[in-house]
Amino acid sequence: MGNSTTASQPAASPASASGTAAESEGPGRPKSARQTAKGASSAGSRASGSSHAERVFLVQTAFAELGGSAHGPGEIAEFTGLDDSVVYRILQSGIYQRIFERVDRGLYRLRTSAAQLAFTALDHRLDGAQTVLSDLRTATDGGLAFLYMVAPFSGAQRQCVDMAVGDSDLAELGMTPRDVLSVTRSLRTGASGRTILAYLPEVLQQRVLAEPVPDQAGPGVYRDNDALMESLAEVRDLGYALGYEECMAGWNSCAAPIMWDGSIMGAVLLLKLKSVMPKAPEGVIEATKEAAAVLSRYGAARPTADQA
Repeated sequence: MGNSTTASQPAASPASASGTAAESEGPGRPKSARQTAKGASSAGSRASGSSHAERVFLVQTAFAELGGSAHGPGEIAEFTGLDDSVVYRILQSGIYQRIFERVDRGLYRLRTSAAQLAFTALDHRLDGAQTVLSDLRTATDGGLAFLYMVAPFSGAQRQCVDMAVGDSDLAELGMTPRDVLSVTRSLRTGASGRTILAYLPEVLQQRVLAEPVPDQAGPGVYRDNDALMESLAEVRDLGYALGYEECMAGWNSCAAPIMWDGSIMGAVLLLKLKSVMPKAPEGVIEATKEAAAVLSRYGAARPTADQA
């Protein structure tokens, strides 16, 4: 079936966040011990809030890391370690600045303008992806190279944004349009899906685990959630994933994560026939990891010397 061997000491899972009911909308309670636990684990030294700008960034980051559609000031304060009154004032100011919006009494969410900022930040960062994928194809003796990114309108799915397959017809993979939509977008199937899933917040991981396995998935897909979670710990430990007939019968794969500013953005996938690659050799693993590392540098906050 081809499920990879799991690590003996699973890595710690990403910080979890529990949903809450609507919070009181007023400035509210003073900072207490309960407000330092989550903020310290997620934001580290940032929780000190040494400047107003830093506090604003902490609140914005909390919306992304907590998951879910809306949150109250108390929940955000607990997560960031900031005073409730500080969070409340930032939220009110953010409504005026069109950063946040109030969706119910005491509940707020990021406006869609935040997504526009994200798309602007992504602009041109993957201009050299085709060259990277083509080099990976050459380095792996004709392997099929794909670039998967987290789907922009869902933090719990992926989509293929580029590929290097030479003269190959994707129909040769035995994939119908339905397969592309139902199998390869799921994060619980395939090496690239599990690679992305391994670095997502726990709230998103749990959403994926609650999904059914796509009907068209291959015989090597992880159907047991405990085994799937163990495989994610292995991915984080090794820095790559190996897939054996997970998405489709007869095809094995290797994937490595693309990380931008410490956040998972996607994965590089190398696919070869099982008859050609019954087990991924070290050369394939290293080439895939290097391709992902190059694309990770594309998204770095500061360009490296070879990108300048």
